[in-house]
Amino acid sequence: MAPLNEEQLHQIRDERRDQIIGAAIKVFARRGIIGTKMSMIAAEAGISHGLLYHYFTSKEELFTMLVEDAMVGAEEAMSSIYDLPGSPIEKIRTLTLEMLDESGTPYFMLIHHARTSDGVPEKVKELMDRNNMEAFIERLLPLFRDGQQAGEIVDGNPEELISSYLSVLSGLMVVNAQGIGGYRLPGVDMLLRLIARP
Repeated sequence: MAPLNEEQLHQIRDERRDQIIGAAIKVFARRGIIGTKMSMIAAEAGISHGLLYHYFTSKEELFTMLVEDAMVGAEEAMSSIYDLPGSPIEKIRTLTLEMLDESGTPYFMLIHHARTSDGVPEKVKELMDRNNMEAFIERLLPLFRDGQQAGEIVDGNPEELISSYLSVLSGLMVVNAQGIGGYRLPGVDMLLRLIARP
């Protein structure tokens, strides 16, 4: 069998790195940074503990990188809402569907742990401070104001509406991620009743 060329080796390294990242998201989402050990990530990825250190020097480095990536994704989702077709309430409906999509739960829990856990690296704390509730309210404010002007969103302080809506969504996602028996997420149309004009 011929030895692997540089391109094949690079591809194997990239695949291994993606495998580690996928495993780390799952473990951090379940256990947070304090409850996670590098050996747990290695076991989840199906690789040796030593091999993991060839890719990441510590769980803090890995956690920080994952949170940075998750925040970039969240910012892109918030910004791209303005490019979506449809009226303001239709755009909010699409964003809500995206936020509640089960595939995003590990990323949401990662950010939740980054905001609420002890032992979070300083760089992550700074990132969370920059991307706080006020930052998300600021991004969504023009959309909610447009919705109020179009008569689609209830009257009232738009900042309070956005804050309440995001708080309800966050709470639902945390409870859903806990896997509590008998609990299920409400439908998007039910949630939209919080803000939509009847």
